[in-house]
Amino acid sequence: MNEDFALKLKLKVDETEDMLKCFLPTAHGSWSVIADAMNYSFLSGGKRLRPLIAMETYSLFGGNDSRVIEPLAAAIEMIHTYSLIHDDLPAMDNDDLRRGKPTNHKVYGEAMAILAGDGLLNFAFETAVKAFDACEDIETYKNVAKALEAIASFPGLNGMIGGQVVDLLTTEGKLPCDEATFRQMDELKTGALIECAFLTGALAAGADSEDTALVKRIAGKTGIAFQIRDDILDITGDEAVLGKPVGSDVKNGKKNLATILGLDKAEEEVVRLSDEACRELETIYERHDESDHFLSELVEYLTNREK
Repeated sequence: MNEDFALKLKLKVDETEDMLKCFLPTAHGSWSVIADAMNYSFLSGGKRLRPLIAMETYSLFGGNDSRVIEPLAAAIEMIHTYSLIHDDLPAMDNDDLRRGKPTNHKVYGEAMAILAGDGLLNFAFETAVKAFDACEDIETYKNVAKALEAIASFPGLNGMIGGQVVDLLTTEGKLPCDEATFRQMDELKTGALIECAFLTGALAAGADSEDTALVKRIAGKTGIAFQIRDDILDITGDEAVLGKPVGSDVKNGKKNLATILGLDKAEEEVVRLSDEACRELETIYERHDESDHFLSELVEYLTNREK
């Protein structure tokens, strides 16, 4: 990662972090502990990849009203955080560490962690609909409605949750542990929410059908490459750097696409998908006479990261 991009990324991530803090859940009654549990995970750091992608894609297609994109981007990060809380539970991956801190259920207990995840999912939609407050014409209303539809559908049963089901069924031996199954799982479990972030930004900005189709292909390739890199790091990574346990898939008797393909072929697949995504982004840049290629640099960084 070159120094210019590293500095630009840090600034953008810091700005995204500040934005997210404007949308924190609060509760003032005897149940206020639920807001504490929700914020414990929501404020625990991370790459802030998904809201950053949503905002950058919105800008790429001419969006210029932060009041429109920020609640939508924050909602996507809330959905991502809820999925991590539930993914770490004993009934799922049974992990004790997330982003260098004890997982939510280790701090608040299983029942409260389940409710914290549920709370973030619900609060995501309370937050997302605030984008309508900024709409001043019918076209913007339509664009926000399309973006909200993406946020509602991609994490669902035919997206992220569907991918988690495939994950569970392979672990239980009810689906074959082969390349086709794991590609499908990655497309759904990880790829769907990354696709959601790209499309939310594009749709909120009013991107046309040709650009939307391009964005969908770019997002799909980025999501799979991102997950394969995650699988590789689960085998080769440093727990102190990653901030979460390595070898958790092995510990839980799980395979993934990196173990199925082998590390060398998995690395080759990451490079192929990343290169194709970046080439298609170049097509969008050319169509819109865009000189800032930050999204391409971000895709390259994410698929070659060490943590």
